[in-house]
Amino acid sequence: MKLLRIVAGASGWLALAVLWFWAWHLKDPHLRFMRAWELPLLSALLLGGIAIAWRFARGRLRPVALGLAFAALLTAICQEAMSRQHRTEVNAMEGPLAQAVGAHFIVGYDDARELRDLARKGLIGGIFVTSRNVQGRTAESLRDEIAGLQALRSSAGLAPLIVATDQEGGAVSRLSPLVERQPSLASLLEADLPDDELARRAHAYGSQQGRALAALGITLNFSPVVDLRTGRAPGRWDFHTRIDERAISADPAVTAQVALAYELGLEAAGVRGTLKHFPGLADVAEDTHHFAAELRTPVARLSARDWKPFQDVSKHSDAAIMLGHVILAELDAAYPVSFSRKIVQRVIRGEWGYQGLLVTDDLTMGAAYNRGLCDATVRALDAGVDLLLIAFDHDKYFDAMHCAQRAAQQGTLELRTPERGSVRRLQSFR
Repeated sequence: MKLLRIVAGASGWLALAVLWFWAWHLKDPHLRFMRAWELPLLSALLLGGIAIAWRFARGRLRPVALGLAFAALLTAICQEAMSRQHRTEVNAMEGPLAQAVGAHFIVGYDDARELRDLARKGLIGGIFVTSRNVQGRTAESLRDEIAGLQALRSSAGLAPLIVATDQEGGAVSRLSPLVERQPSLASLLEADLPDDELARRAHAYGSQQGRALAALGITLNFSPVVDLRTGRAPGRWDFHTRIDERAISADPAVTAQVALAYELGLEAAGVRGTLKHFPGLADVAEDTHHFAAELRTPVARLSARDWKPFQDVSKHSDAAIMLGHVILAELDAAYPVSFSRKIVQRVIRGEWGYQGLLVTDDLTMGAAYNRGLCDATVRALDAGVDLLLIAFDHDKYFDAMHCAQRAAQQGTLELRTPERGSVRRLQSFR
C-alpha cells in the first residue's frame, strides 16, 4: 500500500510537470493539430489536477501542488491572451512602417479570406500555397483565389504578392495533382545522358513545371534542392528532411548543371526558383523541422564542394537562396545561418557578392522556433534577409510581425541599411 501511494504521488508530480511544460509552450507548432481545443483541454486537466491536489495532497505538499497548478493555469491563460492581443494589434496596423516590415513576410494559410485585409493593407509580402490549399479543389478555384488577392493589392496601389510553393518533383510535390507530378530531378541522371542532352531535359523539366505553376499564379518555387547527396541512409531522427531522397547528385558540378538548366526553364515560364538549403545539409544528421542542428564540416570543404552549386547557379540566373536553420560554428557559433548576420553579410553578400533574394526556411520549424520566434525574426531582418517564411503554423505570423514592428518602432531593429537593398531586390522580383 505504501508503494502504491509513492507511485501515485510520483505520477501526480510528473503529470503536473508535464502540464506546466505544456502551459508554457501553449500554441507550439508541434501542437497545431489541436489548436482549436488545446486551451480548453489543458484548462480542464489543470482544474482536475487542482481538485486532486486539494483532495489527496497532505501537509506542506498541498499548497505547493495547488500553487504550481494554479500558476500553470494562469500561464496558459496569459499565453492565449497574448496571442490574441498580437493578432488584434497586427490586424489594426497600417502605414509605411508596417508595410515596410510586412513586405518581408511570406505566410501560409488555411482560408484565403483570412489574408484579405493583410494583403490589402500591405502587412504581408507574399503567400505560401501548399497541399492543404489544393486538396479537393480545381485549378480554376485556386487560380481565382490567388487572382482575388492580387486584385486587392492592385486596388490598394501595392506591389503584387509573391506567391510561393514547394514543387520540387518526386516526394515533395505540394501542388499535385493540380500540377502534374514529375519524378525527382535526380531521375534525369538515370539514363546516363551526354551533358548537352541532360541540360536540355532539365530545362524542359523546369519549363513544363514553370508553365503549370504560372498558370495558377505561382511566382516563386522553393526548388531546386542543391544540397549534395551522401549515399547514407537518413539518420534516426530525420523524419522530414531526408536530403538524399530529394537531392540531385553527390557531384557538385552535375548538381549545378542540372539545377541551372532547370532554373532557366522555370524562369522562361515566368517563375523564379530557389536554391536550398544553404549552407548545405548533406552532412547534417538532425532534422531541423524538430531539432537544433550543427554542421561540423570544415568551411574549406564546404566552399570547395557544397557551396559550388549555390554560387554557380546564382551567378547565371535569378534564383533566390533559402537559408537553413543549422549552426555553422566555424563562422558563427551563436546563431543558425538563417539569422546569422556574420554569415549573410560576410559570406553571401560579401565574399560571394550575391545580391539576389534570401529567404529563410520556415521559422516555425523547431530549430528556429525553439530559440525564440521573436529573436529569430528580428535577427533575420537585421542580418539583411529579404523574406521570412512562416508557412506550417501560419498563426505565428502575428507574433513575428508584432515583434518586428515593435523592434522597428523602438529602434532596436535598424531597417534602413539592409532595407534599401531589400526594397530593390523585392521590387526587381515583381
